[in-house]
Amino acid sequence: MRLAATPEDFVVDELPLFEASGEGGHTYLHVEKRGLDTTRVARELARAAGVAAREVGFAGRKDRHAVTRQWFSVPGLPVEAALALEGGGWRVLDARAHGHKLRTGQLKGNRFELRLTGIDPAEREGFEDRLARLQVQGLPNRFGRQRFGREGDNAARGREILMGASLGRDRKAARFLVSAYQAELFNRVLERRALPLDRLEVGELAFKHDSGAAFLVEDAERESARAAAFEISPSGPIVGTRMTRPQGEPGERERSWLREWGAPEPFRAPRGLRLRGARRPLRVRAEGLEAQWQDDETLQLRFALPSGSYATVLVETLFP
Repeated sequence: MRLAATPEDFVVDELPLFEASGEGGHTYLHVEKRGLDTTRVARELARAAGVAAREVGFAGRKDRHAVTRQWFSVPGLPVEAALALEGGGWRVLDARAHGHKLRTGQLKGNRFELRLTGIDPAEREGFEDRLARLQVQGLPNRFGRQRFGREGDNAARGREILMGASLGRDRKAARFLVSAYQAELFNRVLERRALPLDRLEVGELAFKHDSGAAFLVEDAERESARAAAFEISPSGPIVGTRMTRPQGEPGERERSWLREWGAPEPFRAPRGLRLRGARRPLRVRAEGLEAQWQDDETLQLRFALPSGSYATVLVETLFP
């Protein structure tokens, strides 16, 4: 099976967290790019607008080997001038004024349209059952392999920083490596979980999908009914200095696993890095999931995922 033989096989549309107001000193540009990474387009926009690259904002990084449509912000650029911008592999679809820079994480999610080719008949066995289960129970919310770098060593390098290795001059790069280690610990907790992802137990922390808040489960039967309705889900750790911990048996289990995997206890952020931590849902819903076979070897997938969740994980879940 092959995903993204061409950029047109992997199409991503960013779902903004809010609409630009139409007034203010920043211009939001809706940009379509093909075969380019987000930071390169940001640099080209900065050069075209005559501003420093750090002044260009975007909500999230998008795949290079894809056709993607996402928002950027540029200060002091007239809307008319923004609409006329174009580069090799990218073009501006829309432009609107707004009052502040677009910040990392300010997006609701992403909508995907994927084309998978060369699917072997053996890979189709059980596909319909896996698809139905994913639609009802949700997608395991693990971090994708691309999160850990081309060599797969980002998490190990992040742990070295937490254990006292030099941060170096690039604090942003150091933060990225440490976050890869946080992601690896989350993935391990998810992999170890024995209960189904639509069940909860007393003492663990449930994640509310409508607000992003986490709360302690005191009545497992009541909260499992809410989980079955996909109002809430079990959560896993993004370790940090202020991360809320589960209690009782779930808390002891999580703490024991983190010790086993060498996570520092207590967790201390290196000087110069802010690592508060959080709870991340162990599953997410793939909204509007559609699967259409174009022939015996070709499948078209359409779905939307919340910010921070990976389309590649969905593909791996359907074709393990």
